[in-house]
Amino acid sequence: MTTEVRVPTLGESVTEATVATWFKKPGDAVAVDEMLCELETDKVTVEVPSPIAGIMGEIVAAEGETVGVDALLANIAAGDAVAKSDKSEAKTSASKAVPAADAPAKSDDSVDVMVPTLGESVTEATVSTWFKAVGDTVAQDEMLCELETDKVSVEVPSPAAGILAEITAPEGTTVDASAKLAVISASGAVTAAPAAAAAAAASTGKDVEDAPSAKKAMAEASVSRDQVTGTGRDGRAMKDDVAKAVAAASSAPAAATSAPRGPVSSDDAPREERVKMTRLRQTIARRLKESQNTAAMLTTYNEVDMTEVMALRNEYKDLFLKKHGVKLGFMSFFTKACVHALNEVPEVNAEIDGTDVVYKNFVHMGIAAGTPSGLVVPVIRDADAMSFAGIEKAIAEKGARARDGKLSMAEMQGGTFTISNGGVYGSLMSSPILNPPQSGILGMHKIQDRPMAIKGEVVIRPMMYLALSYDHRIVDGKGAVTFLVRVKEALEDPRRLLMDL
Repeated sequence: MTTEVRVPTLGESVTEATVATWFKKPGDAVAVDEMLCELETDKVTVEVPSPIAGIMGEIVAAEGETVGVDALLANIAAGDAVAKSDKSEAKTSASKAVPAADAPAKSDDSVDVMVPTLGESVTEATVSTWFKAVGDTVAQDEMLCELETDKVSVEVPSPAAGILAEITAPEGTTVDASAKLAVISASGAVTAAPAAAAAAAASTGKDVEDAPSAKKAMAEASVSRDQVTGTGRDGRAMKDDVAKAVAAASSAPAAATSAPRGPVSSDDAPREERVKMTRLRQTIARRLKESQNTAAMLTTYNEVDMTEVMALRNEYKDLFLKKHGVKLGFMSFFTKACVHALNEVPEVNAEIDGTDVVYKNFVHMGIAAGTPSGLVVPVIRDADAMSFAGIEKAIAEKGARARDGKLSMAEMQGGTFTISNGGVYGSLMSSPILNPPQSGILGMHKIQDRPMAIKGEVVIRPMMYLALSYDHRIVDGKGAVTFLVRVKEALEDPRRLLMDL
């Protein structure tokens, strides 16, 4: 009886991979979950474990071959041939990938530290910081490291008390949702660190197969293998390693010419600094560009007199705080005004799905929030059914979690409309960019006293410019202008919100 080894799920929107390295050959004994090969996608390296214990059969997809999701990689013949002694033999053959000196058998009391659940549709993360070093004592549930995904930071606690025996994913490593990060040993046994493992692999003199994308990158950049420090398994060169080598080579001449000959002055300081974008910043850049490339985005403007909202807020803010335990801000007024306008112009709360328009009979309001690491948009679900107090509490709670990097992916998905308040930073006028697949986003701005003509007289009023960016594929100009006028009317006479006018 044979079992097929197929390409695992590679992640959202990833449809193919390249077979980078086979660690087994036909006839080799393999144990359950023993690594058979590595696949390389555009972003990550994926390990393919053996689904059963048995004998390696035919390898269908050779190294360097491009394969799709669920493609057949190899066959394994099941049987009783792989007993404990054979597992030892399998480990010996696996030394082609991992030197025996650096792959000690896992002790019975060791516990693997795995990547925790990252959230819906999130398939990979980057190890940003390790708070413990190999050999450190750790308590159960003590934080070991922090992972950074496209949107949030994820803390990884220790699953058991003991000694941090091995770190398999150093800082900067990109890991998939099922990867192993480290090993905790209750007995205190410590294995070799990854850097030492790579050095040991190099000292054996064994040839290491570099990633195909790394080879291509070296050829394109005219970089020799000696200039590249491999961080992959057994010191394999990866695509990112080549990029780092190219960056180091380009900065070396500048560093040499600017080397200080005497006391360092401000003129001697580096004039440029190259810092890799965080995953969050990369995702923000990608999504904003996708929005511009996909939607027929247009912005319409208006202005609102904030006199009545400010008077109402000043009159009731103390009572509001005393009763509800939260401050009465402007965002609840804007949220209510937008909900009111969306009921009249439902296409602004809809989205395009292929050739269909999906209308939403609810409002999941996205509230854009600036954080030290970038802009995130937590979603207040069913905002149309919430009171002023409920909205203010939700905004305060989501905002605090956003600033602390504690938001989950689920809390930032499913929004139907977004409000962005650039006024808190002093912005007087801007054109917000759509948050796909939403069809509308309202931009708030700074409240500024301006002279206004009211009933034939010039008076000073607190005015705010409003901007509605919308997808012209689904929202016509009439609908967009009507929406913004309804928001303006509701804010200039807040009693309209109570009367649903």
